[in-house]
Amino acid sequence: MSVGLYMDEHVHSEISNQLQSLGVDVLTIQADQRRGSHDLDVLDRATELGRVLLTHDEDFLREASIRQQSGVEFSGVIYGHPLCVTIGQCVADLEVLCKAGDTADFLNQVYFLPL
Repeated sequence: MSVGLYMDEHVHSEISNQLQSLGVDVLTIQADQRRGSHDLDVLDRATELGRVLLTHDEDFLREASIRQQSGVEFSGVIYGHPLCVTIGQCVADLEVLCKAGDTADFLNQVYFLPL
């Protein structure tokens, strides 16, 4: 089973577009009509939908760490600092993660891009 992604609103739209053209299941926060939502709500929404959150926002790393330490389940976070990973690298790495992985692989985990 492939992994579905939930794209934080700060993720470049070209990443979403390229992944969708490669057959990756992507839902943007904009398409979900949740633009401007608080970070906690975004991570909760991704978990509710069973999707892994892709973000460039370091605040999600803190929230994921808090949840890991307190035992609060979340569907996973993939973080890529926009100055450390190009759009092309991001798309290539995410395609591999989503097509080769399973949602359970990401549960309560944080992955960093580039791989």
